[in-house]
Amino acid sequence: MVAVKKYVWLLVVVALFACSQEKKVREIPVNDFFKTQDRALYRLSPNGKYLSYLTLKDKKQHLVVEDLEKGTTTEVSKLEERNINFYCWVSNDELIYYKEKDGSRFQTDLYIVNKNGTEERLLNADEKSKVRLLEDQLIDDKFLLVTSNKRDSTVFDVYRLNVRNGQMVIAAKNPGNFTNWLTDSKGKLRMAISSDGVNESFWYRENETKPFQKIITNNFKTTLWPVAFSENKPNTVYAISNVNRDKNALIEIDCITGKEKNVLFADDTLNVVEAQYSKRRGKMDFVMYETWKKEKHYLNDEAKKLFENLEKLIPDAESRIIHNDKNEQHFIVRTFTDRSPGAYYLYYAENNFLKKLSDINTSINEDEMCEMKPISYVTTDGFKIDGYLTLPLGLEPENLPVVVMPHNGPGQRNSWGFNSDVQFLANRGYAVLQVNYRGSTGYGKEFYAAGFKEWGQKIQQDVDAGVKWLIDQKIADPQRVAIYGYGFGGLIAINSAVANPKMYKCAGSSAGVLNLFSYLKTIPPFLTANLQMFYEMVGNPDKDADYMRQASPVFHADRVKIPIFITQNSKDPRINGNDAVQFVKELKKLNSPVTYLEKEDSKSVLNREEARKKSYAALELFLQENLRKR
Repeated sequence: MVAVKKYVWLLVVVALFACSQEKKVREIPVNDFFKTQDRALYRLSPNGKYLSYLTLKDKKQHLVVEDLEKGTTTEVSKLEERNINFYCWVSNDELIYYKEKDGSRFQTDLYIVNKNGTEERLLNADEKSKVRLLEDQLIDDKFLLVTSNKRDSTVFDVYRLNVRNGQMVIAAKNPGNFTNWLTDSKGKLRMAISSDGVNESFWYRENETKPFQKIITNNFKTTLWPVAFSENKPNTVYAISNVNRDKNALIEIDCITGKEKNVLFADDTLNVVEAQYSKRRGKMDFVMYETWKKEKHYLNDEAKKLFENLEKLIPDAESRIIHNDKNEQHFIVRTFTDRSPGAYYLYYAENNFLKKLSDINTSINEDEMCEMKPISYVTTDGFKIDGYLTLPLGLEPENLPVVVMPHNGPGQRNSWGFNSDVQFLANRGYAVLQVNYRGSTGYGKEFYAAGFKEWGQKIQQDVDAGVKWLIDQKIADPQRVAIYGYGFGGLIAINSAVANPKMYKCAGSSAGVLNLFSYLKTIPPFLTANLQMFYEMVGNPDKDADYMRQASPVFHADRVKIPIFITQNSKDPRINGNDAVQFVKELKKLNSPVTYLEKEDSKSVLNREEARKKSYAALELFLQENLRKR
C-alpha cells in the first residue's frame, strides 16, 4: 500500500514559504490573472498526423488544424458572436463541434466539418432539443452514437446519427429514468445507469441484440463509476467503487452477477479519484488518489515508464495527459504547479521528444506567485478538516488580512494547483484560506454524507473553525477577515454575514445561491430524476422548510451587520437572479452597506473576459475599503 503523506502544521512550514520572504512585491494588473487563453482545447487526430486547437484572432474564435508533417495550418471555422464550447475528431479527416446558439452558453448546435474547412454541415436542426455526443468513434464511416431529448424533453434516448445526411434513428429508448449510457472500447452500447432520485441502478447487456438487465442498485451516497470494459475478460467492467467501504477503490465487476470479483487498488486511507484505461493495451494504466495533491499508483510497467520519461523532461511541474492518438504514441500534455498555470506540450513517446505548444497565460511570472500549502485542524465536534493556505509575498505570516474562500457545492472540493482567484488576492496582500468542509468530495463516503442538509449549520461551523485556527496561530488579524465564494460558496459567505458578523469584517458572493427553495426550482427538466437526491443533500421544501429558510440568506437581510458584495448575472439559468435583486433591495432599505454588480450576459469570449475583469476590479476595491482600515 502507498503510505499517506502526513500533513504538517503550518507553524513548522511557514519558515519554508517562499511567499513569506520580505521583499517588495509588484502589484500585478488584475487583467493579467484572468486572461483568456490564446490557444486552448488541443486535440490530435486518430492517426496523430494532425493537431487541432481553438484560438483567438482579431476578436474572433477560430478552430485551427495543423498538419504536423508539413507544418501548415488551416482555419476550419471562423466565428464572431458564436463560440465553440466543445469539439473532437471523429475520423482522420473530420471533426464535429458545438457552436453556441444565439450567444447562449447553454443551447448549442452540432456541426461536422472536414479538416481542410470544407463541407461544414449542421447536424441537428431541432431548436427545442439537445444533442450530446456519446461516442466519438465514427461507425461504418457515417454513424455517430449521440443522446438527445427530442422525443421527451426530460430524458435522453440514444440515436445513431448519420453524419452524411443528418438523419437520426433511435438506437435505445430511455424507459424514463436512465440518466447515463456507456459504450465499450469498440463503440457498442453496453451499459446504462438509472436513478429514482435516491438510488442508482446499473443495467447491462452482453451485446446490442439483447435487452438491458438490472445488475446493481446502490444509494447515491455510494460511488460506483464504470471506467472501461475489459478487453480480455468477458462481461467484466473496471469501476471506481466505495461499495461496502468508505474510500474509493478500483475494482473489477462481474456484469452478469453484479458482484465485485477483483480489487486492483484499495487503501483504507486513500481515496481514488481517477483511473486511466489504455485501449491499445487493453489494460488499466494507473489510479490517481488525492490527499493534499493528486498522486498516481501505476498498474502496469509501460504506463509507469511513459510518465517517468515525462517527469524527467518536465521535472518541476505536475503533468496530465489530456489527449492522445489512437496508437497512444503521440500525447497532448498539460503542466501546472500551484504557482504557474502551466503550458501545453506535444509528446512523442516513440522517441521521447517533447515540443512546447503554448503557455496557458504568458502574463503570469511564477516567481511572483505564492505557494499553496496544506493545513488541517479539528472542529469542536471532532471532525478533521483539511484545507489550503496561501500566504502573500513580502509579508511576515503574522497578523495578516485574510480572505476565506469556501468552494462551490454540493460536493466538490478544493484541490492543489494554480488558482487565479487565490493568486490575485495573495498578490494584493491577503492570506487566502480554502476549506474542504464536511460534504466535500474526495474524503470518503462518511465525510461526504456528513455535510447533507448542513448548509448554514455544521458546514458553516467548519469554515468558522478554520478562521479561529488562523487567529490562534497569530497568522490572521481578527479585525481583518473577509469571506468570499462562488455558487454554494457564496451561500456560505453571505450566511457568515448573517450568523457570525463579529468574525467577518465583510462578505462577498459571485453567482451565489441565496435561496435554497428557488435553487431547487432551477434544476433543469432532464435532471428531475435526481430531484430526490438534491432533496437529501440540500433539503426537501415540504419536510425541511424551517431549516431551508434558516440556511437561505435572502430571508435574513435584517440580520446583516457587515458590508456585502454581490455580483451576479440575472439571466443565469442555474440560479434565480431575482433573489439577489430582492436581497440587495432589502439591504438598501435597512441602510446596510452593499455593493451590487450586474454581470453582463455577453455573447463573445472577449466580452466575457472584460466582464470578468470588471467584477474582480470591483471586488478588489471592496476588500481594500473594508480590510485595510485598522
